[in-house]
Amino acid sequence: MSSDQEHLRETDTEDRFDFRKEEAAAFKADQGLTEETIRLISEDKDEPEWMLKRRLRALNLWQEMPMPTGWPGQPDLSEVDVNEIVPYIRPDVDVRAGVDDWEELPEDIKDTFDKLGIPEAEKNALSGVGAQYESEVVYQNMQERWEEKGVIFCNMDEAVQEHEDLVREYFMTKCVPPSDNKFAALHGAIWSGGSFVYVPEDVTVEMPVQAYFRMNSEGMGQFEHTLIIAEPNSEVHYIEGCSAPKYSAFNLHSGGVEVIVKENAHVQYSTVQNWSRNTYNLNTKRAIVESDGTMEWVSGSMGSKATMLYPSTILKGPGATDNHITIAFAGEGQNIDTGAKVYHNAPNTQSTIESKSVAKDGGRTNYRGLVHIADGAENSSTAVECDALMFDNESTSDTMPYMEIQESNVHVAHEATVGKIGDEDVFYLQSRGLDDDDAKQMIVNGFIEPITEELPIEYAVELNRLVELEMEGSLG
Repeated sequence: MSSDQEHLRETDTEDRFDFRKEEAAAFKADQGLTEETIRLISEDKDEPEWMLKRRLRALNLWQEMPMPTGWPGQPDLSEVDVNEIVPYIRPDVDVRAGVDDWEELPEDIKDTFDKLGIPEAEKNALSGVGAQYESEVVYQNMQERWEEKGVIFCNMDEAVQEHEDLVREYFMTKCVPPSDNKFAALHGAIWSGGSFVYVPEDVTVEMPVQAYFRMNSEGMGQFEHTLIIAEPNSEVHYIEGCSAPKYSAFNLHSGGVEVIVKENAHVQYSTVQNWSRNTYNLNTKRAIVESDGTMEWVSGSMGSKATMLYPSTILKGPGATDNHITIAFAGEGQNIDTGAKVYHNAPNTQSTIESKSVAKDGGRTNYRGLVHIADGAENSSTAVECDALMFDNESTSDTMPYMEIQESNVHVAHEATVGKIGDEDVFYLQSRGLDDDDAKQMIVNGFIEPITEELPIEYAVELNRLVELEMEGSLG
């Protein structure tokens, strides 16, 4: 590659992912987490009393619960001090007015998402788009034809006001209670923004809906909440994208995702994230699937200093199905700890987990997963496949699968492979005219193909581009 080409790629990388804007906030909370802060956030959002009570209960749980420690290979969380985090920043845009015209956004926010390609994707591949900047969703739009069929796609703050009964029933009650773990409790106390998706019975949303989450300010936390309810015989594909510029101070992302899949419904939840290498990504994601429903998780974890993310599914009804496909990429100074959890609580349920990881320049990847098949969940089956690819002797990759099988009439399979990029493979591709870097890139692209083929073409291209930039060491 010529020096001019390298310069263009570096410039493209900075423009596309690592740019930042001057902070312009209409409301900014103080650092730290106190009852006064929680009350101020709730008051600024004009929330009902029941939501404030849930926030305060979650705050009490956060204060009582210890930090997760002692897991083999766990990322170091000693730098994560919530007292140094700004938990809530409302950008200088009237989010309560319901901005659904891209041109009405302030120029600095619009320019941010223009550079990330959001409006172009909306035109070409999506049925709806939400864009969150700092702690608030600043733009939300849904194609009229889906609204006419009763599909709801709005931000969570609006849902609390406009769809209170549904939110009150499902918000952190069935899927992810704040007592689940310390960071679920943190999320329950200071959540802000995120997406609410409701798909009525017998409705198939043929094009994906997307939300994009952007942290712009240094030393802040982002805590968006996503709640998806798919009624019987419905179908929807939801895509989230995430990014943040690099700063010297750490940022914290601790979102929450809850998915309710009713009888014979089908939900796919895809994530393409590129957090900068000063970000701790500590999410809790869970789905509950009823009879003959299907849940699919597709995840690409490209960035962050440390990630702990294990999307989980409770197969509640007979015939329910769950599929996970994940890719993790760790470079120098990164510890990407990801995996999946599946609970087979009914007979004739099925699950598959396919995990891919790539580590280079001393990076660490880890698959940490759990499959639980309960007593009585007969005729259930699960297959777990974990493949790790390493570039050098300094990188580390571990596989930690846990199987809890309480029923004898089941089928369980697990396979794991760990290896380095083979010199023979690189030599063969070089003999076909590729240089060393392009040969390795082609091998990695083939390695992650099971994920990219599950995404719309625009996002498959984006994921491949992120991997390419990671291979060059250009990101973060």
